[in-house]
Amino acid sequence: MSESTTEVIVGGAVLAAAIGFLVYAGQVTGFSGGSTEYPLSASFRSADGVDVGTDVRMAGVKVGRVTDIELDPATYRARAVFTVTEGIDVPDDSAVAISSEGLLGGNYVEILPGGSPFAFAPGDEIEFTQGSVSLVSLLMKFVVGDDEGTAE
Repeated sequence: MSESTTEVIVGGAVLAAAIGFLVYAGQVTGFSGGSTEYPLSASFRSADGVDVGTDVRMAGVKVGRVTDIELDPATYRARAVFTVTEGIDVPDDSAVAISSEGLLGGNYVEILPGGSPFAFAPGDEIEFTQGSVSLVSLLMKFVVGDDEGTAE
C-alpha cells in the first residue's frame, strides 16, 4: 500500500512539473491567452530576418509579435502584420524599423513612437518604415571602398 501512495505522489509531482513547463512555454512564445492584443501592419522594402513569431519591441521591451508576413504583388514590398499589447497606444506618427540585436543576433521589429496625441486604431497601417540592412552588403561596400557621397 505504501508503494502505491509513493507512486501516486511522484506521478502527481511529474504531472505538475509538466503542466508548469507547458504554461511557461505558452507565455514565452505568446500562445497564452492572458493578454489581449490588437493588429497593426507595415510595408517594408526589405524584411530579411523577420518571420512569423518575431518580437515587436518598443524602447527595448517586447510589446507584441509578427503574425503574418507576405509579399505584396502590386508593390513588391514585404507586408508584415503584427500585434501590440492592448493598453499600449501607438501614436499615429510613429515609425517602424527592422533592427538587429547585434552582429550575430536576430532581427526584430522596432516601433519608434512619435509625439502625436492620436493613436493608431486596430488594423491601421504604419506608413513610415525602414527595412532591414544587409550586413553582407555593408561589408562589401567597406571592402570594395565604395566612395558614394564623398566629394572629390
